[in-house]
Amino acid sequence: MNQVVWTIAGSDSGGGAGIQADIKAMQSFGVHGCTAITALTAQNSLGVESLNPISTEVIESQLLALASDMKASVIKIGMLANVQQIQLISEHIKHYQATWPTPPLVVYDPVAIASSGDLLTEEDTVSAIKECLLPLVDVITPNTHETQLLTGVYLIGPSAVIEAAEKLQSWGAKAVVIKGGHWDYPSGYCIDYCTDGDNEYWLGNEKIATPHSHGTGCSMASVIAACLAKQYPLKDAFILAKAYINQGLKAAVRYGEGIGPVAQTCFPEKIDDYPQVIEAGSWLGDELDFDAPNEFTMAANFAACESKQLGLYAVVDTIDWLEKCLAQGIKTVQLRIKQGSEAELDTAVAAAVTLGQKYEGNVYINDHWQLAIKHGAYGVHLGQEDLLEANLVAIKEAGLHLGLSTHGFYEMLRAHNYRPSYMAFGAIYPTTTKDMTGQIQGLEKLKHFVPLMKDYPTVAIGGIDLTRASEVAATGVGSVAVVRAITEADDYQQAIADLQSAIGQ
Repeated sequence: MNQVVWTIAGSDSGGGAGIQADIKAMQSFGVHGCTAITALTAQNSLGVESLNPISTEVIESQLLALASDMKASVIKIGMLANVQQIQLISEHIKHYQATWPTPPLVVYDPVAIASSGDLLTEEDTVSAIKECLLPLVDVITPNTHETQLLTGVYLIGPSAVIEAAEKLQSWGAKAVVIKGGHWDYPSGYCIDYCTDGDNEYWLGNEKIATPHSHGTGCSMASVIAACLAKQYPLKDAFILAKAYINQGLKAAVRYGEGIGPVAQTCFPEKIDDYPQVIEAGSWLGDELDFDAPNEFTMAANFAACESKQLGLYAVVDTIDWLEKCLAQGIKTVQLRIKQGSEAELDTAVAAAVTLGQKYEGNVYINDHWQLAIKHGAYGVHLGQEDLLEANLVAIKEAGLHLGLSTHGFYEMLRAHNYRPSYMAFGAIYPTTTKDMTGQIQGLEKLKHFVPLMKDYPTVAIGGIDLTRASEVAATGVGSVAVVRAITEADDYQQAIADLQSAIGQ
């Protein structure tokens, strides 16, 4: 499906920000950008010389033309030059949300102050933004200056950032991304914050030393819009936009005598460009005074696997199937039993460990890490929700290997904090074994995950059968995990042989 994203914003004659930056950033993420221009600025690398608002009639004609033929899945709004423009845009957005078959998401980057410090909107617009526009906005992306201007909250620490975001949400914005490029806390670091009302996400990286940062805000909001158009979850859009900006800052150069624009590059493929997911218990978490979790959670650098190519990986729910797979030469098997009494689980884990030793296979125990430690299992496999529950220190000290499930870019970078033994990506396809609503990754994302996490053994899981195994393996992933493709086959021995052949093992 070809995604269309609109940008309703001002034109930057210097080419570094505004609609010029928006279109380039959207192009980098493979969506088609359309424009409705709200102002013609006369500016260069030294600053804004004049701001020329477009009449509401001309803006409306642009919107009518686009709406009749090229409806957007996401609308990104940038600079609105006066109250009349805010009211006009709000009326149109309200109409689209009420009448379009698929209502568009709205990303609003409130361009009150450019990165260079120039004031770009009239002062009486703030109340109109709160009353007319914010109730229609899905994601608002202010920088620290704009956040303070809109909310009156001075951002002196993490609690103030959360307070400001709550204020923006109380006025109607469903989600908030506060960009921390101007917020030097802790010193030398750039910290960004996102909340969707239910979850909070903090990202951090060392500040990138360059004066050439014109257009970062426009570009970051445009990448978020592009990713949302591709149906990425907000937390993934947030981390990809941040990585894109980091990459662009490193490549930025001067074109005039003043501040150069952030470079518009490509989908971020280098792990060094990605920010750190900040969690309680991490160094940056401590710097930001996050509430410390229980004493057991934070551990990293788990035992390394013998090979980065784990091959065919069978996930089974009985000891009988575990032995069948090991006997057929599958070297990596996971025992995933979701129900059973303590005694039954204890017996099953003990038997699984014995079978792994008998067949010289590597058996991972799903979830039941205490029993895995008790019986000396090769490894344990955990989901993201288990990371704050399990005693990771005990798992590491027992010498167990750790596999972590991830669903998307944010969870992948969170898992990277722990330096697990391997990383699993899923669900690649829809699966009948559990509800994966909103978590289907597909081959396109898998092709990005694998090179980003090339230092780990990587595993693809979810809905993979014989017809799909070879295309999954073609992404370069080191292991293909199957749940039903063996246990529901007419001839499981033939199914194992065919799967191993399909993935080139």
